[in-house]
Amino acid sequence: MTVHTRREGRTGYVELDTPPVNAIGLDIRKGLLAAVDWAEAQGLERVILSGRGRMFSAGADIRSFDAPLPEPYLPDLLNRIERSAVPWIAAAHGAALGGGLELMLACRYRIAAPGTRLGLPEVGIGVVSGAGGTQRLPRLVGLAKALELAPSGRTVTAEEARAIGLIDEVDADPVAFAELTNGEWLGMKVPVSELNSGELPPEVFETARREAGRTMPGQIAPQRAIDLIEASQHMPFDDGLIQERAVFFDLSHSAQSKALRHVFFAERAARMPERLADTTRPALDRVTVLGTGPVGTGTAFALLMAGLSVTLVREEGDMPCSAASGLDRHFDHALERGRLTPETAAARRAALTLTDERTGAAGLVLDTTDAPTEERLAVLASLQDGRTAEAVLATTAMPGIDRLARGLPEPSRLIGLHLPDVAGEKGLIEILPGAATCAAAVATGFDLARILGRVPVLAGAAGGSIGRRLLARYAEAAETVLMDGSTPWEVDEAMVEFGFAMGPFEAQDISGLDLAHAERRRQDATRDPARRYIPVADRMIDLGKLGRKTGAGWYRYPGGGGKVDDPIVADLALEEARYAGVERCDYGPGEIRHRLLLALINEAAEMLHEGFAASATDIDLVTVFGLGFPRWRGGLMHYADTLGPAKVQEGLQALSAEDPVVWSASPLIGECAARGISFADWHR
Repeated sequence: MTVHTRREGRTGYVELDTPPVNAIGLDIRKGLLAAVDWAEAQGLERVILSGRGRMFSAGADIRSFDAPLPEPYLPDLLNRIERSAVPWIAAAHGAALGGGLELMLACRYRIAAPGTRLGLPEVGIGVVSGAGGTQRLPRLVGLAKALELAPSGRTVTAEEARAIGLIDEVDADPVAFAELTNGEWLGMKVPVSELNSGELPPEVFETARREAGRTMPGQIAPQRAIDLIEASQHMPFDDGLIQERAVFFDLSHSAQSKALRHVFFAERAARMPERLADTTRPALDRVTVLGTGPVGTGTAFALLMAGLSVTLVREEGDMPCSAASGLDRHFDHALERGRLTPETAAARRAALTLTDERTGAAGLVLDTTDAPTEERLAVLASLQDGRTAEAVLATTAMPGIDRLARGLPEPSRLIGLHLPDVAGEKGLIEILPGAATCAAAVATGFDLARILGRVPVLAGAAGGSIGRRLLARYAEAAETVLMDGSTPWEVDEAMVEFGFAMGPFEAQDISGLDLAHAERRRQDATRDPARRYIPVADRMIDLGKLGRKTGAGWYRYPGGGGKVDDPIVADLALEEARYAGVERCDYGPGEIRHRLLLALINEAAEMLHEGFAASATDIDLVTVFGLGFPRWRGGLMHYADTLGPAKVQEGLQALSAEDPVVWSASPLIGECAARGISFADWHR
C-alpha cells in the first residue's frame, strides 16, 4: 500500500509510503484521492498528512514525464484537498520538494521539523511546477519571495520557510503538534488559492528575468516561471492553474528538459560499482596532500570543508607563503559567499596541519606536485614504508600512472585522479586506475568523490583522463581557428553563446598556459608528424604570457582585474599564419562552434571506440561537470545524438577535404551511422 490511512477519534492520519523519496506517482495520487473521500465520509475534524521514511515527499516521479499521464491529475487532486470540507494539515520532515511542496501548499496548515528542506526545484530539470506551485506560492509568501524561489529552484530550511510565511510552524514532532490544532479554527482558515498575491511593477519582473538569464543562461524554464508568477497578480487562480499546466506540458516535452533529465539521472547513477562496495580499504578521516600549488591548496580546502583532517606538505621549491595565501583566498571567498560562518571557518582551519615533513598516518596521500616523473617516483616510493604501507597513494600526474607504479614497492595501491575545479561547490573527479591498481585503491577514489560531493567517473586503464584528452583536442581546434583567421575573443564569445561557462582561451588563462605547454612537450616524441602543429601558444610562452597569474595570456588583465582583448595576440597569430603560408578566412560564430564541437565529438567517439571511456553518459558527465559544457544541452554526446551520428559523419567528411589527418572520423561514428543507432546505444 502506498498511502496509509487510520482514524483516532475525529482525527485522520494519512501517510505517504513510496520509498525512498515518496515520489508522487499514480498510486500515490489514487491513494490520496481515496483518502479525501474517506475523510469526508468519516466526518473527521482534521486530517494530518505526513510521509514515512526519511522525508515527506521529493515530488513527482520524473521518470513518468514522457509517458501518458492517467487520472487523477495532481492539480485536480490538490484542489480536492484544498477545498475539502475536512481541513488537511501537512506535517513534513526531511524534504518537501516540487510536488511535495505543492501538496503542502494545498493544505490549510503547514508544519515542518527543524532542518526540513522545502522548495520548487523543477527548473533544474527544465520544467515549471505543474500543480499550482507558481500560483499558490506568490499568494502565500508574496511575489518578491516567490521570484526568489521558483525561478532559481532554491530550497529553504524549515526555519527560513517559517520566517517568510511558507509554513506556519517548526516543531520537532510535526504530527504531534498538528494533533493540538483546533479543528474549528482550521476550518476557518482561508485556502491559499483564495489569497491575494499583491502587485509589483513590471520592472521588478524584468530584473528577475535578467538575473535568471545571468545565473542560468540559455535556460527556458526559469523565464517561464517568472511569467507565471507575474500572471498570478491579475489572473484568477483556476485560469492560472490551466496556464501553468500548459507551460509544464510544453516544457516537459522540450529538448532542454530531456537533456536536463538525462544529466539528472546520469549524475545519480554515478556511484561506486557494486563489485567494489565491500572492498576493505583505509578510512579517509585524514588525508595528506603533497604540494601547495593551486591544485594542492584547492584540494586541501575542499577536504577541510568536508570535515576531514588534512596535512598539507610543502615540497621543495614551493614558496613558503603559497599554501597559507592560497588557503586564505579560498576561505575568504567562502565567507563572502556565505558558505561558511567565521566560527565554522576557524574550526575547519584547526583541522589543518601545514608542514615540510612527509610524516604521519593517513588513509590517502595525494600528490599534486608538478615535479618530473623521476622526482614524483622518488617521493611516492619513500611514502610506501612500514608506516604508510596500507595507505592509498594518488597522483594528479597525467599520463604515466603505470610508469610510476612500476617503480613502487606496492604498485597496486597507486591511482590517478583528475580534479578539475577542486575548490568549487560542484564538480568532477575522474578516477584513473593503472594496469596494476587494486580494487581498494579504486574504491578509495569513489570514497573521496562521495566525501567531497563530486561526481565520480571511472576512466579506462589506458593512462590519462577523459577530460584532459578532450581539453587538449578542444584547445587544438580553438588554436587552429585562431591561426586560420579568428581572434581568441571571437572564439570564446562563440562558445559562450552556445552555453559554455567560458571559452577555451579564457579557461586556459585561468589554468595557466604553461600547463598546456608542458603537456605539448611531453607529447613531442609521439606526435604524428603529419598532424598540423599550431605554434602560437609556444610564442605566448616565449613572451611570458602565461595567463592571469602573469597579468597576461590570451587576454590582458590590467591591475589584476577583468580580461581585456590583447591585439598583440591577434598580431602573433597573423604573423605565424603568414610564415606558414596560411590563407586566412573570416569564420562566423556558427562556423567556429561547428568546428570546435565536431572536434570534441570526434575525440569523444574515439575514446569510446578505444574503451578509454566506458559509455557516452560518462563523457556527458565529464563535459558538464569538468569542462563547463552547458548542462541544459545534456553533455557532449547527448548533444551529438541530437545531431545524429550521420550528421556528425557528414560534417567531418566535409572538413577532411581541407585536413584529412585532423578531421579523420573515428570508426565508431561511421559504425553508429551505418547501424542507425545513437552514441548512447553503442556498446562494445
